[in-house]
Amino acid sequence: MRVNGTTDRTDADEALDAPRGPDPHTGEVHCRPCDVRRAVHRAVTARCGDGGRPYDEQALCDALLVASELTTNAILHGGGVTAYDVDLDGPAVRVSVSDRSDRLPVVAPPLDEHGRTRTGGRGWLIVCRLARDVQVSGLPSGGKRITAVVPVY
Repeated sequence: MRVNGTTDRTDADEALDAPRGPDPHTGEVHCRPCDVRRAVHRAVTARCGDGGRPYDEQALCDALLVASELTTNAILHGGGVTAYDVDLDGPAVRVSVSDRSDRLPVVAPPLDEHGRTRTGGRGWLIVCRLARDVQVSGLPSGGKRITAVVPVY
């Protein structure tokens, strides 16, 4: 099963949040972290429903967290989500999120410039620790695509 930012919507989904699909002016896909988490959950559970082997519940939680972090980082640091894809890759789920920024993700230091503990800045570290493989690719039209593969079976 493959899910992307412009398909796989139900009438209930449409009623609950902003329309999806790229904004004709900005190219941004109107989605929230919960939309990408929902796509990950559907892709993984659909394989079980199709007679596939059961997934590891804790591993699915890891994949959902990675989906949230990638989406949140694209919104907060990348100028907004321009696309996302979720598909199964053997015993893993592959989550890709694209944004407008060419800046590479970084691990923020635990302390700010005043020596205080940061309240955020750990998302990229979480993604890198939970995913089996992480790739950052530049896009021809600008921006980047981050793909993380998380084992779930």
